[in-house]
Amino acid sequence: MAASGSERVAVEKCKGINGLDKVVLREPRGSTAEVYLYGAHVTSWKNDHGEELLFVSSKAIFKPPKAIRGGIPICFPQFGSHGSLEQHGFARNRFWSIDTDPPPFPTNSKSFIDLILKPSEEDMQKWPYSYEFRLRVALGTGGDLMLTSRIRNTNADGKPFTFTFAYHTYFSVSDISEVRVEGLETLDYLDNLQNKERSTEQGDALTFESEVDKIYLGTPTKIAILDHEKKRTFVLRKDGLPDAGKHDILDNLVKLEGSSKEQGSFFPLVVWNPWDKKAKTMADFGDDEYKHMLCVEAAVVEKPITLKPGEEWKGRLELSAVPSSYCSGQLDPQKVIQNS
Repeated sequence: MAASGSERVAVEKCKGINGLDKVVLREPRGSTAEVYLYGAHVTSWKNDHGEELLFVSSKAIFKPPKAIRGGIPICFPQFGSHGSLEQHGFARNRFWSIDTDPPPFPTNSKSFIDLILKPSEEDMQKWPYSYEFRLRVALGTGGDLMLTSRIRNTNADGKPFTFTFAYHTYFSVSDISEVRVEGLETLDYLDNLQNKERSTEQGDALTFESEVDKIYLGTPTKIAILDHEKKRTFVLRKDGLPDAGKHDILDNLVKLEGSSKEQGSFFPLVVWNPWDKKAKTMADFGDDEYKHMLCVEAAVVEKPITLKPGEEWKGRLELSAVPSSYCSGQLDPQKVIQNS
């Protein structure tokens, strides 16, 4: 797991909060990421200046069975609350194993970790399906953070299963009222605060002045989150691709998303901030911490994925943090997106 010779240790397994196992990834230029085996949970992503890019609540509980509040929780086999499963599924509060036999991943990074989750007997009682969930977390040469999920149906009895999913990413921002999201304008969204009423986004950017919980449909591959005060822009790249092997589920994905083959693999996006009133109802979240976080989540929400035995779904998220440029007092997101 460690780089040899005179190189810095690119991957280090050590103990984290409350003695939980974690893996620290280091990129030669100085970027780092931390991944807890509990939940396969990315809890830190720092740039080469040592600045934290993800939000984790000061009241986060690093103790099973509570999921960690912040970072990048993995939501599987459901996003939200349905039926007998706990909210956002069980993947985020299970202990994952280091994957000793991962599938081939094309990568130039020496700083990555492969994790795997298989169902326990307890999980099978609530969700009676056999699966393998493989996750690779990697740091790119420029400090980009990349997460690749592979979910395979391994049922021996021929049963398909259906799931929803999300990378529930909490970004660290200076002041939520000074943040804008570019790339969602003119898109349709479902408003979870209005019984999933469907609306169309107005204006040239998404800004924040109250609680928001929206599911944007048919989003492009790149989204930019602009933080005016820090002069920083997060760029999200996302795609959900089928396995190129025996079972081709691309047509299924296209049908689910209701778009062309080029667009059919893209995730919807969930945008969430609890604001002041809801923040005060959350025991593991500080009353004023909503001001310094924003969740923008690549997700499969409204139209689930169905896999037959042997089929595999792959979903990838890549995060970049780049300096923002100013133009007439306003950040120029298009320049950021085009150059990233």
